[in-house]
Amino acid sequence: MKKIKVIIAGPRGRMGREAVKLVEATENYQLVAAIDYKYDGKLLREIEGFHALEVPVYGDVEKCLSEIEADVLIDLTTPEIGMHHTKTALWHGVRPVVGTTGFSKEDLAELQATCEEKELGCIIAPNFALGAVLMMKFSQMAAKYFKDVEIIELHHDQKLDAPSGTAVKTAEMISAVREQKNQGHPNEKETMQGARGANFEGMHIHSVRLPGLIAHQQVMFGSDGQTLSIRHDSYNRASFMSGVKLAVDTVMKLDTFVYGLENIIE
Repeated sequence: MKKIKVIIAGPRGRMGREAVKLVEATENYQLVAAIDYKYDGKLLREIEGFHALEVPVYGDVEKCLSEIEADVLIDLTTPEIGMHHTKTALWHGVRPVVGTTGFSKEDLAELQATCEEKELGCIIAPNFALGAVLMMKFSQMAAKYFKDVEIIELHHDQKLDAPSGTAVKTAEMISAVREQKNQGHPNEKETMQGARGANFEGMHIHSVRLPGLIAHQQVMFGSDGQTLSIRHDSYNRASFMSGVKLAVDTVMKLDTFVYGLENIIE
């Protein structure tokens, strides 16, 4: 069985550590390198928490991809670094699987154009939890019948972007089937700025940041005499790994750009 050779960018993060465990535990995967600017030139086993992993660590993605033969780059860093890593991987013929959120529309368009030029697959997923992907798909289904909707996303207090990529993606999916509507009273006034959250085509998105949370989202729909709530909760980072594995397996068969796991699940 030919193994899929994987590089992981961001191995010290909570998601990165789970991704290392996933690759090590999957029979047809092989971890061939890691990218971490603080440990350039080290072996992964020299970083606390990684025992007996004789895997080289690079601080520079260009050097890593020039010296290491790989099939897939799993990037779990930040939007700015992730964008650079993704573009560099594509130019080296390596398929990126990216869990970083916060890419702009311009970034996504550039990556899509690069994928088409290189005829390589790339998957960017605002959320790797399959339950969260289903939550988004179910919300899109419900939006055909409920036009009034509010999104509440809740994350740990170290998350950098607000609203979350999942919330934005959910709103985009809903807007594809929902006519734009300004919700609430036409003369509504915020007595404290931001009380109604962000406004996306009339929908309101609320971001909660608290220690103790991981990743949670509730989509609330309202109509005459009834409400519908669709909620997903991730209680640990291991919940995202089923989606990472699905993305790695799928990207090997792709020659195009995919944004969101909802586009690759049945």
